[in-house]
Amino acid sequence: TQSMANTNASPSLRESLALFMGRAAAVRASTKAKTDAKKAKTNAVYGKKIIMAVKQGGSDDPNANRLLGDLIKQAKANSVPVDNIQRAIKKATEGNVGDFKEKTFEAYGLGGASMIISVLTDNDNRATADVKSTVNKRNGKIAEQGSVAFMYDRKAIVEFGEGELDEEALLEAAIDAGCEDYEVEECDGEAQSRVLVDPKEGSLMSEALKSMGFDEENIKVTLSYISKAPVEVSDEEFEKNMEIIDALEELDDVDDVHHNMSN
Repeated sequence: TQSMANTNASPSLRESLALFMGRAAAVRASTKAKTDAKKAKTNAVYGKKIIMAVKQGGSDDPNANRLLGDLIKQAKANSVPVDNIQRAIKKATEGNVGDFKEKTFEAYGLGGASMIISVLTDNDNRATADVKSTVNKRNGKIAEQGSVAFMYDRKAIVEFGEGELDEEALLEAAIDAGCEDYEVEECDGEAQSRVLVDPKEGSLMSEALKSMGFDEENIKVTLSYISKAPVEVSDEEFEKNMEIIDALEELDDVDDVHHNMSN
């Protein structure tokens, strides 16, 4: 009887295992696709920013054009291939590429969630139409300029890889580098911290960390909007809000989407 029970159970066990393996493979494939898409997005964003920096700074020499020099460092820290960086610089000097413009949109999601959508585009009408359509189709709402932004602080986030942070040494290095104010933020579950500073002082904090011995290759500087009053939404609302954010981030013109959800 025991033998028969095992025999009968075996096909369903095999089916369950096959189904589980199929789901696991699908999850892995989905995760890889998202990672690849994120890398492609990062490469494209830095490409546009580098083109903009060359045009605004009037030089393709990172030593003469400080904005370009800082962007190249940031691009390398975010694993943007050197070939991509060189191609963007070449495009900017050839003069047959459009002018990119930075713009932000503000929006409301579900459950009291809000969003700031950063755009970098060479076609304002296209970007506006795409962002509004993407938000409205998913039951979000485009907000009036200023009605959401006041609930956020604009900050440069400086990440510097793993390693113990001596906060007294950081204070001294930050003062020497010319940083007026900063905030150290602990990262949950990770043996690392990040430093939040005024957007104008991101490169100064980067220099301060380098002077403390942190590897330049591991120092990343990104600009972000930090919510002053994060809100917790329901699981269902969170999923629907993330659908809006994911769809926005798939748009070529969207650089980043910042939100105030704490969960």
